[in-house]
Amino acid sequence: MPRIALVQLNSGDDAEENLKLVRAGVEAAAADGARIVVFPEATMARFGRPLGPVAQPLDGPWASAVAAIADEHGVLVVAGMFTPAPDGRVRNTLVITGLGVSLGYDKIHLYDAFGFAESDTVAPGDAPVTFEVEGTVFGVATCYDVRFPELFRRLADDGADVVLMPTSWGAGEGKLDQWRVLVRARALDSGCWVVGCGQADPAASGIEVNPKAPTGIGHSLVADGFGRVLVELGAEPETVVVEVDPAVAGKARGATGALGNRRL
Repeated sequence: MPRIALVQLNSGDDAEENLKLVRAGVEAAAADGARIVVFPEATMARFGRPLGPVAQPLDGPWASAVAAIADEHGVLVVAGMFTPAPDGRVRNTLVITGLGVSLGYDKIHLYDAFGFAESDTVAPGDAPVTFEVEGTVFGVATCYDVRFPELFRRLADDGADVVLMPTSWGAGEGKLDQWRVLVRARALDSGCWVVGCGQADPAASGIEVNPKAPTGIGHSLVADGFGRVLVELGAEPETVVVEVDPAVAGKARGATGALGNRRL
């Protein structure tokens, strides 16, 4: 069964300093037996700063360094970064690297909500991504994607039993409750395990950030296809390693009929 680490952290403005956080997180997770290490959305650089100057292609130095760290420790790493888009904006990208996998996922649904307009500076992706590691098929999603059940059902249709979901959730009244409901709902919709790894809450660590930017609330959460919560972290930086059984996905789909009984 896959052992998955969730590295809940506060990324800063400097991509090179954040790379040090990735190395430290991978080292600790690998020492604890993790084979897959998930970091938050915007690990490369937090929201609330200009993103264009830090954006790099997937074969650029930042993602290449992440790949080298993954290979050094024999794990697969999923981490949020920013890549250039042709129209002058950036793409909100997940680098997925290690264990023979080298992929990117560009966030499909952009956070134009709650007074924030991600699409002003970020161009959307348009292609769901799945991959296989040691016999388990994984899908990926990013933060605001969690509000769109169609994506998670598509990933399940494409064979995924586990969805890895880096996030940098926006703070605000009721937002933690929404996060908890949405992760469990998407797990129920798709039958997949949903592994939501978020930015820690800057306020919990005394870090000042742009109050309008979605810079994280912590509470990384893992739920199975029955909507049961396996683990939920607190607000501060923390790492946890969980073991998920992909067979639970099939059992959940058989029990709920959430995929098989669709009529639309």
